[in-house]
Amino acid sequence: MQREKFYSSTKGCDTLVPGESIPSPFQHFCYISGELHCDGVSLLEIAKEIGTPYYVYSKAAMLEKFREFSNAFSEFDHLLCYSVKANSNVSVIRLFVQAGAGLDVNSGGELYRALLAGADPQRIVFTGVGKTDEEIQYALRQRVLFLKVESIEELDVINEIARSLGVDAPVALRVNPSVDAGTHPYISTGLAENKFGIPWEQVEAAYEHAISLPHLRVTGVDMHIGSQITSVDPFVDAVSKLVELVGKLRAKNISLSHLDIGGGLGIPYAETPTPGAADLARALRPLLQSVNLTVVLEPGRYLTGNAGALVTKTLYRKHTGLKQFLIVDAGMNDLLRPTLYQAYHHIMPVSLHERETETVDVVGPVCESADYFAKERQLPRCERGELLAIMSAGAYGFVMSSNYNSRPRLPELLVDGDHYTMIRKRETYEDIVRQER
Repeated sequence: MQREKFYSSTKGCDTLVPGESIPSPFQHFCYISGELHCDGVSLLEIAKEIGTPYYVYSKAAMLEKFREFSNAFSEFDHLLCYSVKANSNVSVIRLFVQAGAGLDVNSGGELYRALLAGADPQRIVFTGVGKTDEEIQYALRQRVLFLKVESIEELDVINEIARSLGVDAPVALRVNPSVDAGTHPYISTGLAENKFGIPWEQVEAAYEHAISLPHLRVTGVDMHIGSQITSVDPFVDAVSKLVELVGKLRAKNISLSHLDIGGGLGIPYAETPTPGAADLARALRPLLQSVNLTVVLEPGRYLTGNAGALVTKTLYRKHTGLKQFLIVDAGMNDLLRPTLYQAYHHIMPVSLHERETETVDVVGPVCESADYFAKERQLPRCERGELLAIMSAGAYGFVMSSNYNSRPRLPELLVDGDHYTMIRKRETYEDIVRQER
């Protein structure tokens, strides 16, 4: 059982735990006059205007994290590519593009969103273990910076498509360094058993094959070992192997322009500290200095995760004799992470007042026993109609949502100071069936 703490270190917010020394990971969410705010906007007032559930994001929080990451690697020639899969709303993508970010896309749809957001194709890298021929054609026609190649057979496919288009395809080989990132097995991508990247034992042969193909232009070496990594050690281990590989390739007169270390740096979903971008840069400095290549970085969750919350309303209290349930109007179709990864999300009452605490399961209305947000969580007693904010929902929240049980997908709001913009409307029943015949 975990007990929630409610406090904020943001200037102007109510101090709820005097002398609390642990900094809140939710710097842009705080209680003002007893109501939880995202920056200068009351979450309760939003609910009165548009209803619940809804996603809300802080523009300032996202930009702060972007600047933090970029500054951490400022001593290196680097390209920071926001990983679009974390939160692919076009307005969020545009926010990072306007701040100077490149983009990491993982599908034709994400490339379309990136271009719609005004991104320069020469600052877009195209990832993906299973690119279709159509996606490869789309990426080459748009002249993206490079495509990451994840198998030897894919090299041949891209070469043939490039020949048919009359272009040379810029490619980088994503290698699998067989390093344990110490994260959930569903989001580990750098082990030999994972589907991603070219196996370590095949890498040198893959590069030799790549440079033999007439319509490929080999630009770099890439990796991505996992997501929500809470130690810098796996990055050091993996980049050490990549630096060794760069030396071997240079000895074979295979020249490269960049070293892509991927993304995956984790965030604190509660109060447990995690390493920051500066810690990562400090740990990798000797390795990156030794190769003198452009460093490509692909943070996603780190930039958006703690900038967002899912706001939901309590529908019913239900006591079974064994458990006390809070049934809320958001469900696993809206935020899948607790169900899929058994992930922890901090939960905060939107209205703050003196009340007793109780141990509850916070569950949704979806017809699945796996539909929950918290189990055996100690929270302030919440009555029917009261609101809860499920924190750290700015990454892998809406993007993983669905219409399961024919539930409309939620609106997304972007807060800028003391006002908000609806950057995605709430779906209607008509929207759900619009494409059906």
